[in-house]
Amino acid sequence: MERRQFLATGAALAAGAAVPAPHPADRLPARAGIVAVLRRVADHWIGAHADPGDNEWARATFFSGLMALHRLTREPRYLAYASDWAEKHAYGLHNGVTTRHADDHCAGQVYLDLYALDASPDQAKIAAIEDSLRRMADTSAEKHDDWWWDDALHMAMPPFAQLGALRDDRAYWDAMHALYTHTRSAEGGPGLRDAHSGLWYRDKRFLPGGISSPNGRPVLWSRGNGWVAGAHAKVLAVLPDAFAPVRAYRATLVGELNALRAVQRSDGFWNVNLADPEHLPGPETSGTAFFTYATAYALRAGLVPRDTFRPVAARAWNAMVATAVHPDGFLGYVQAAGDRPESGQPITRDATADFGVGAFLLAGTELAALGGGPGR
Repeated sequence: MERRQFLATGAALAAGAAVPAPHPADRLPARAGIVAVLRRVADHWIGAHADPGDNEWARATFFSGLMALHRLTREPRYLAYASDWAEKHAYGLHNGVTTRHADDHCAGQVYLDLYALDASPDQAKIAAIEDSLRRMADTSAEKHDDWWWDDALHMAMPPFAQLGALRDDRAYWDAMHALYTHTRSAEGGPGLRDAHSGLWYRDKRFLPGGISSPNGRPVLWSRGNGWVAGAHAKVLAVLPDAFAPVRAYRATLVGELNALRAVQRSDGFWNVNLADPEHLPGPETSGTAFFTYATAYALRAGLVPRDTFRPVAARAWNAMVATAVHPDGFLGYVQAAGDRPESGQPITRDATADFGVGAFLLAGTELAALGGGPGR
């Protein structure tokens, strides 16, 4: 009953006929204001971390956001910091080229971004990620169950999409789609996407009949859904319309964004459990940032109605800036690495993480790219 109530409520809200008149929280600040906040947050992180860190998924997600900010601002310090990080790891992958683990492939997104900026591209920068994904592409017909958790979509789909475009080789895209299809529609039996709500379970332990909230409602973890939304936004920005699954990817993203709009908190954030507002409620930045990023991308791509979804993105951005960003640029209310609402609790104004900063930078750069003048 609780699950049916959640789904019915979400569907009713998502299909609401009227859009309320905007108030200030529903309006985006001017582009210059967005960029100023992004710089403040990025500069704080860089200033506090002279060592750029390891090449695992969390730090790689930060650098994905920093590269997006560099593309927006052309700030040489951001490029230098990212290049120093990549060179520190010799553009290599955690666990080497034989890895099939999606987390290990996340760094490849950044290496491909750096490669794309070279006037004379250096193949050594992408040799490891290309070798590793080629191995997976060559065996995807026999093995495509590696992505057993929804985070994996964000970590590994983008480099598959990027390499397919770079090499004009759809074998990368076909392998990506086979892996994605297993996660979406077969993992654990029914797959991790809930067809009724459009939201995703983190892994098969949370499917109906498995782990539930203390109130007996489903556990649809916010950041897990954020990884999914971010993955769709990143790959859709790369894939051509001629690749047949693109239409379904767009529909899946729009379905998720409709479900998210229905459960956005009144303050602009999303709770850690999207299916139970009483399950550890409160602001959380990383999921909110990824939802903002994906919503902004969908607006730019014309996938969702401007009048309906621009206020969603504005409320989320304004909430994060007002509540989570400290005056010095420290970003708080980021849930620690984990796999469910209980991970890293309590989530406080002083809780941060590299991947949360990366998600925030992705969100802001995509919002800034929407354009518009003051208050639009």
